[in-house]
Formats: sequence, structure tokens, C-alpha cells
Amino acid sequence: MVVSYHIWFGRVSGGVDVFLLISAFLLALSFLRKVDSGKPLDLARHWLHQFKRLLPAVVVVILVTLGATYLFVPKSRWTDIIEQSWASLFYVQNWVLASNAVDYYADDHSLVSPLQHFWSLSVQGQVFILWPLLFLTSSLLARRYRLRVRGVVLLVFGVLFGASLGFSIWETYTNQAYAYFDTRARLWEFSFGTLLALALPYIRLPRLLRIVAGWVGLAAMVSGGFLLDVQGEFPGYVALWPLIAAALIIVAGQTGSPVGADRLLSSKPLVRVGDLSYALYLWHWPVLVLFLIWRDAPAPGVFGGLVVIALSLGLAYLTMRFVERPLRALTWADRRRRRAVIVLAVCLGLVAAPLTGWQQSLRVEAERIAANALRNNPGAIALEPGFVDRSDDDAPVIPAVARFEDEAVKLDGPCSEDNRPASDLLASGCGEIRPKGTGNKKIIVVGDSHSQQWGVPLRHIAEDEGAVVSLIFKGGCSFGEQGYGRIPECDEWNELAKEYIEEQDPDYVVAVGTAVNAAGMEDVLPGFPEAARAMEGAGIDVVAVRDNPRFDFSPRECVEKEGVHAAECNRDRALHLPAPVKTDELKRLVPGMAVLDLSDSICLPDTCPAVIGNVYVYLDTNHLTRTYLETLTREFGRQWEAVTSRSVTARKARP
Repeated sequence: MVVSYHIWFGRVSGGVDVFLLISAFLLALSFLRKVDSGKPLDLARHWLHQFKRLLPAVVVVILVTLGATYLFVPKSRWTDIIEQSWASLFYVQNWVLASNAVDYYADDHSLVSPLQHFWSLSVQGQVFILWPLLFLTSSLLARRYRLRVRGVVLLVFGVLFGASLGFSIWETYTNQAYAYFDTRARLWEFSFGTLLALALPYIRLPRLLRIVAGWVGLAAMVSGGFLLDVQGEFPGYVALWPLIAAALIIVAGQTGSPVGADRLLSSKPLVRVGDLSYALYLWHWPVLVLFLIWRDAPAPGVFGGLVVIALSLGLAYLTMRFVERPLRALTWADRRRRRAVIVLAVCLGLVAAPLTGWQQSLRVEAERIAANALRNNPGAIALEPGFVDRSDDDAPVIPAVARFEDEAVKLDGPCSEDNRPASDLLASGCGEIRPKGTGNKKIIVVGDSHSQQWGVPLRHIAEDEGAVVSLIFKGGCSFGEQGYGRIPECDEWNELAKEYIEEQDPDYVVAVGTAVNAAGMEDVLPGFPEAARAMEGAGIDVVAVRDNPRFDFSPRECVEKEGVHAAECNRDRALHLPAPVKTDELKRLVPGMAVLDLSDSICLPDTCPAVIGNVYVYLDTNHLTRTYLETLTREFGRQWEAVTSRSVTARKARP
């Protein structure tokens, strides 16, 4: 179900939620049997056995994925995949994806990591460590206070279920992209499986009801991904749908009826797929992503999907046959704990060694390139009048692959106490650039990521003028008045941002004032002129920046595939920066407002290149690289000085 939804429908099925429930259900049954029989829990032996069973297949998949990455994936994505390989190996992938705010529902799977699916295995691995500790705690409490162990287990996991579900509902509402990968927001799903294991012996249903429950559960489980708004509402209370569906199937059990759902689910083909399920889950996502990269396509189509499934099934069978089964049957490693430790250490080393070597080689290459960047990589400076090119003929394009993870705006930290917004919604996206020797001058950058990126040249402005730069940022929320088609959360954020700006009374507010789309259309941002006029009316000068070009492809990856001078990587300027420019309209709508237009430092007169002065211009389809923004500093500073000197004169002239 998970595989077919991923490959053909581009949706999340809810199958992973079922997987989480079942893993906790089986784990709980195992520990309850031990507790009831009085056997020692022996957590160390349990953990060693569990990860000796799980880790070898993980190692094989990661190693093959790394090899395929080297052969087929653009170099600019290597660093991210290496980082996620470490995270997957040590079962923390979900936290990496959460911190990166990954869109798990992205339409184009060719642009995502081939190891992204390890998030659920990471959550499971963390629970496999936590759950035995909770069972041990319950057992000790029961013994200490002479209580029934099952009653204490029910209390412990019942409280955990309620607390985690409440937290999950809250976080899904406030930050769904993070909640999707947050272990804390998933613990209630594991608790559901544990509580089901506790309740199952006491559930007695007539055969007819069990037959109905089996079919209702199966129908609900398969259809949930189509009927629910999984993208906007998981893993909050809506995730109860697949969990209850799975619980109904488990409660139905073996009905012995020729028309029961269990007859279908117990059929040999499905049982054999069940035997392959772990390895199939491990393989299907990297095979899908690498297939799409190889085909340079956003989706596999019907035939391509069949190829992906066939290849995934083949690799899953080979993994089960030659890796999983032999190592599970390796009694030598089970006789002594240190032998199991050796097996795990070897597994970790098989991945850690090539990862470390690969990272080191990329780091050395990046340092070599950086040492000559001043001469070989002028970037936007190459477009300045009178520039003389002294770069080597074979000068590499920067940033190097190992440096792309550093291409975001660098802040000196979150907003300090005197600049921190009172609202948590604002404070969560509030950062600060505070150069040494700063004075009382204050600049606030506000808006989405297209505003935030201008914090790079503003750092140098702040150093020259002794200013503190605060960045009030929320992804996807441009700065403007309410009531212009933004989502409610963006309207709320904007209202809070305006109140914060007026309280701070900065010297300047900087925000992107136009929006360019991939089709080359440009518009003044809805509600921006109204917000700018309100700021100006409060005596706060606003500096609007014209948006940069956007594309329907990654110029950076195009260069890696086609070369720096390929026509498809260097598009016609008229298609991406239309004329007449909307900055003229901005000036008309907000008379006296300062407007910066860096277009001539981003594009040539006829084209918008992917590389200028041996520097990648674009980080992705629509953001500038930090390295290129650094080379824009001189032109940005020249325009800044011109417009702000006028605004100072105008401010002095105000009554």
C-alpha cells in the first residue's frame, strides 16, 4: 500500500501509521509474555538482538544508494545525501528532516532525498529503545507497590497516549511540516498499538461482527489516503483513521469464514509480500527517486511504476535471502553479547568508513577552490564596468558541492532579549545579525525567504553603519496587509510583524515588494503597498527590493548535466524579468519609498545565466546562493547608499 501510493498516486497512504501500530503491538505482546511468565526483561540482550536484526539490511540499502548517488545524482546534492546517510544509520533521520522543514508531499520525487523514507524507521528505532525502558519501569513500580503489572502498564501507556495525542494535535495545527517527523507527535500511535495488545484478550465479538470488522477495517485502511487530507492534517487526530482500521482487522482475527477479510489477507501471495515487507519498504523509495533522476522525470508513469516495483521486489528478495535470514540465523552472535556488539560495530563501520572518506575528499576539494576564489570567482563583480577577468581558464564554479549546506543566510543567533518579539509565532522565526561595534541604528528585514536572503549583503551594510539587523521570517508569508488572499496564519503573522516593527521603531524596514513567477509574470505583492504606507505613516522608512527571477527547473542542476554554456541553463531575460518593471508601479503606489533593483547584477541584458563570474547564481529554482549574494554586496551597497541618503533628507524635512 505504501509503495503503490508513493509510486503512482503521489500521496501518503497512512500505511506507515499502520506500520507503527503493528510494531508496537508485537513489541508489547513480547514484553507482556515475559512479564506474565516472570522472565527477566534483559534489555541489553533485547536491544542487541533487535538492532542485529534490523541494521544489516539498512547498511546494504545505504551503501547501494551511496553508490548510485555517486553515479547518477548531481554533485550539488551529495552533501545532503551524505548527511542523511549518517542520520539514517543512527536512527535520527526524522529529526534532520524536521529541522530542514522537508515537504514530504512534494509532487516531484526526483528532487527529494533517496533516503527520506528512513524517517519512519528512525522513529521506530527510537521507540524500540524507549518502550523496553517503560515496560521495565512499569514492572519495577508494580513490584514496589505490589500492583498488577498489566494495570501499571495500562496506566503508563494510557497517560503517554493522551499526552502525545494532545501534543500531536497542537503541533499539527501550529507546525504540521515539523510535526510529521516529530517522534513526540507519534508516540501516541505506538501507545495505541500497546493498549490494543493489552485489550485484545478481553475483546469477545460474535463471528459475524468480526467478519464485518475485518472488511470495514480493510476498506478504511486502503481508502484513507484518498479520502483524508493527509497532507494538511497528519499526524494529528486524523491519523486515528488508519489506526482504528488496522485495529479492526486485528480484532477480527482468524474468522474461519470463506468470506472473511482474513481469507484474503492470509493468501499465499500476500503472506509472501509480508515476508518481504521490511526490505521492500527499505528499497522502494531509493529505487523510485534514483529511477526518476535517471529518467529526469517528476513521476514514473504506469509502466515506469511497474519497473520500479519489480526492481524493488527483486532487491527486497535478495536482501531477505542473503542478508536478513542468514544474520537472523547467526546463533554465534546470539550466544554472547560482545559478539552481537561486534556484528553491529561491523555494520556501522561498513557505512561510516566510506562516508567519512567521501566527506573528507569533498572538504579538501572545497578548501582548494576557496583558496583561489578571490581571483577565479568574482561573481556579480564580473558585471561591473571596467572589470578585468584574471581567472584561470579552468577555474571551477563555486560554491563547491561540499559547501552547499552553508549557502543559507548566516545569522549570529536568535533575536536577543531586547529585540525578541513577545509573540511565539514571530519569535520562532526571528534571527539577528549583530556585527562587532554595533551602535543604535536598527534595520528589520521582514517577509518570506526571498526577503530573508537579502540579509547577506545587509550584513556588510550593518558593519559599515554600526547597525543591528533583525530578520522576521516566515516561510511562504510575504509582507503585506491582511485580506489579500494569504492563508490565515500568514495574516496573523503579518499583523504581529507590523505591531513588532512599530514597537521597535527601526531606521529601516527591508522587504521584497514584487513577486516574479516561473512563467515570467511579475506583480506587486498583494497588500505590500498598503503595509508600506502604514510604516511610512508611522515614520519608519521602507526599502523595497525587486524580486529575483524564478524558474521551473534548477539552473544549478542543469549546469551539472548540460554544462555552464548550455542554452537551456541560460534562459532569455525577457521570459523571466518582464518589462515594464513593477518597481515603477511600486514607486507610484508608495511615493517616496526607496526601491532597490538588483536585476542588472543578476541577469545580463539578454539572458539570466545560471553561472556568473564562475559562481552559481541560484541555490534552487528561485533563491540566490549566499556566495553570489556576497559578490552582490558592492552593487547592493551602492544602491542602498543612494536611496537611504535620500530618505534621510526626506525624514529631516518632515514636520
